[in-house]
Amino acid sequence: MKGVEGGHEGMQENRRDVNRKAPPKRRTLSVEELEQGIRSGNRTMLARAITLVESNAPSHQEKAQQLLDALMDQTGDSLRIGITGLPGAGKSTMIDTLGDMLCEQGHKVAVLAVDPSSSVTKGSILGDKTRMGSLASYDEVYIRPSPTAGTLGGVARKTRETIFFCEAAGFDVVLVETVGVGQSEVTVRSMVDFFLLLGLAGAGDELQGIKRGIVEMADAIAINKADGENRAAAKKARAEYEKALHLLGEPESGWEPPVLTCSGETGAGIDEVWSAVETFRSEMQASGFFDEQRRQQARHWMYQTIERRLRDDFFSTPEVQAERDAIEEAVLNGEISSFAAAEQLLRVYRTSLD
Repeated sequence: MKGVEGGHEGMQENRRDVNRKAPPKRRTLSVEELEQGIRSGNRTMLARAITLVESNAPSHQEKAQQLLDALMDQTGDSLRIGITGLPGAGKSTMIDTLGDMLCEQGHKVAVLAVDPSSSVTKGSILGDKTRMGSLASYDEVYIRPSPTAGTLGGVARKTRETIFFCEAAGFDVVLVETVGVGQSEVTVRSMVDFFLLLGLAGAGDELQGIKRGIVEMADAIAINKADGENRAAAKKARAEYEKALHLLGEPESGWEPPVLTCSGETGAGIDEVWSAVETFRSEMQASGFFDEQRRQQARHWMYQTIERRLRDDFFSTPEVQAERDAIEEAVLNGEISSFAAAEQLLRVYRTSLD
């Protein structure tokens, strides 16, 4: 019997040990606390605000919106740069080197690095801090890896809101690294000031993999990995991209996108890439295009937000949920067309609003 009693006492003691080791639950912060923390540049507060805005919980979304409204007067002062390119183009290495240079010049840099989510598990590696080891060591740098979670455009669903939070925290350069080049990835163009396309040395087949729409929206093209034995191939690739640009019409901005060569590995040519960005900003601000582009982007995202919220509201409506499975099954069985099924569900939704 002593053994049994001792066993129970041991189990109870183990339970107490587990309870003692359990990490304390994080305190819920108010909008005012988050606002004050972000305005003071507190990274922990910034991280918690971004987590809040990325949440799908209605209460979190409402709180995130209140926080955005409170911080709007401190946003808009950064230079927003989108960086895209084919997988293997060396985007992370290039950002690591560029970020180092910007920090040495006195800039505060935020990197919003978007990892592709698995279509099967919906998970992502989120390994950008390991791929940007040098940059991650700076106090003036904030790196936020976020999964795409299936979002078209190669950027996380709330990347635009995250940009605002980073600006409010005092970061004057925001780099948005996208997954890769695809037709849907033009979304990044609608939230940045400058769009940089990274090409590869030996453009031939690589150039074929880049959609015309991507090239048309590029404000500069940089042929990366232009070092060592790749230098000659990089020059050839530069010529190929210059020919491709000449076949396109003049951009609305009037800016002629330069084609440059660089090496994220050695740092060669990175200063020229940044010089092109600064020249673009100076000329576009002088012409008024810079501010006008931001105004058009703000209007675009207003309608994008309406569409997203309407979609969320539609699928969360109980009446729609009640009818959805049966109507979907009818479509799968060929008993009704997709168009007629959509109209049925929309009628259910409209009726629920009455």
